[in-house]
Amino acid sequence: MGGGDCIPAMGAQATSSAPGQNVNLHAVVDLGSNGIRCSISDLSPPSTRVIPTVHFHRVNISLYEAQVDTDSGNRIPIPQHVIDRIVSAIARFQIVCMQIGVPTRNIRIIATEATRTAINASEFIDAIHRKTGISVQALRKEEEGVIGAWGIASSFSDVEGLALDLGGGSMQMTWITSHAGNVHMSSQGSVSFPYGAAALTQKLADLKRGKDKEAADKAREEFRKEMADNFRSAFDTLEVPARLVQKAREQGGFPLYLSGGGFRGWGYLLLYLHQTKGRSYPISIINGYSAPKKDFADTETLKDVAETAHEIFRVSDRRRKQVPSVAFLVNTLAESLPHGIREAHFCQGGVREGVLFREMLPVVRQQDPLEVATARYAPSSAQALSSLLLSALPRPCASRSFPSSITLHLIQAFANVLYYHATMSKEISSSAALYSTSTGILASTHGIPHSHRALLALMLQERYGGELPPRDMDFKSHLQGILTPEEVWWTRYLGKLGLVLGQLYPTGSIDTSKPRVVPSARWEDGLGKKGEKLGLHLTITIQRVAYDPTHLKQELEHDVRKVQKVGKRKNWIGGRDGWGIRVIVSVVEEDLLTK
Repeated sequence: MGGGDCIPAMGAQATSSAPGQNVNLHAVVDLGSNGIRCSISDLSPPSTRVIPTVHFHRVNISLYEAQVDTDSGNRIPIPQHVIDRIVSAIARFQIVCMQIGVPTRNIRIIATEATRTAINASEFIDAIHRKTGISVQALRKEEEGVIGAWGIASSFSDVEGLALDLGGGSMQMTWITSHAGNVHMSSQGSVSFPYGAAALTQKLADLKRGKDKEAADKAREEFRKEMADNFRSAFDTLEVPARLVQKAREQGGFPLYLSGGGFRGWGYLLLYLHQTKGRSYPISIINGYSAPKKDFADTETLKDVAETAHEIFRVSDRRRKQVPSVAFLVNTLAESLPHGIREAHFCQGGVREGVLFREMLPVVRQQDPLEVATARYAPSSAQALSSLLLSALPRPCASRSFPSSITLHLIQAFANVLYYHATMSKEISSSAALYSTSTGILASTHGIPHSHRALLALMLQERYGGELPPRDMDFKSHLQGILTPEEVWWTRYLGKLGLVLGQLYPTGSIDTSKPRVVPSARWEDGLGKKGEKLGLHLTITIQRVAYDPTHLKQELEHDVRKVQKVGKRKNWIGGRDGWGIRVIVSVVEEDLLTK
């Protein structure tokens, strides 16, 4: 695995702190090229995996632009007034850390390309140390890409592809795989290029300065070829595993995992495009947002959006000016990467997430973000409720199964938050549940792909009966558009099971003194009037007891009709000719205690 040891591990810290301090609070100052980011994270168990943010603010200073003479375009030292402003901002942040209770030893200042390459880097770093008493950790260029890759790994449960981090002064590239908390990347760390969004904007401007159009175009083309050669050379240097190369060859290109402000700006342009022009993409969170190559590499359309749109969500004027240079970079990447690009996944993970996620124990990193984030809302019998839901899924076999996206973690997350909106009135519970993963209680959770947000939201909305006011119907439809029709159908099936469980156990506590209820499911063909080939038979078995021979059975037979309706053709996803499965539900009584 790539990476150096310049950043102290959390495990090396003391376990005690002064009164009023919390050893689980960690502050990071990210001295980036386009801005200074000051954050405080709470890594207290059990929510460590999702790196909850306690405080965040950004100081709008571009260290890269501060080092460029506006008249000549030449590099200059960081001006003293900029140094003074940054030092003062960090000193003020120290006060915030003290007020919130961050131990002094847990405050880190991490510098990247713009600091590392500054003409007066030593003077700048010394000024910060003199004022704050904190040593600046200036990342080597190889290490910068490694930290970025760890930030990417924190942004998803599973990662497998090429990782690119586009800052203001530089861009880093490596390959990365992350499964079950085990993160691997190139032994070379990462390859760094001087192609940051701000640096590239300046370079392309320099290529035009003092030249006529023909000479400028020639210089631009020569530079593009140089970039492409460097990308291909980097690909060879990184020694991408043969397994990843083979998958890229078979599937039409590499998945790209993108971090850094330059790529996030590009992602917000795509989001803007997907939320206008006749399309209404329902989620506005950049982390976990994915785009196919045809959209990601449609640079002309995105440049036109940047030039003509009056206001673009989360795209500043500075980012808007950098769009042509990012488009130049994206075009060159798409043309030069062996086997091409299949899709792009955008990540919020940066320096903060990278340094903190790398220091977590593998047993913490392997936890599922959605399950971790919902644990705080779990009822007393959440584990048992999850088991009941899992028992209602038929066992996968060679010829049929439910979607792979319906995971154990998703089911547990559903069980955890099954009762959160239950105290709300009927007129708002279904809507609040539908919005819970995008603007509600789970919106700020780090590390959740948009498809997972859509799956859980739709399941929760069905759990409250599925009834929505007209204004929310479009939002539900757009959430469904993120998923396949098959996935949407299973959210309805599981959501209605959640509704039944909510009525059966209204407090979320399973009383063992009451009759046991055991669901089971199997595939069964030939169900329905037309003898559909694919059918599902759900059996709910009730413990036979002398004191309640029929009451519970009658209640369940009434409630499970809602589950059975999911299988009716008129309720299939896309209508009678769409996707669906016939469902038969049987409620039976047996002496379970003797089994």
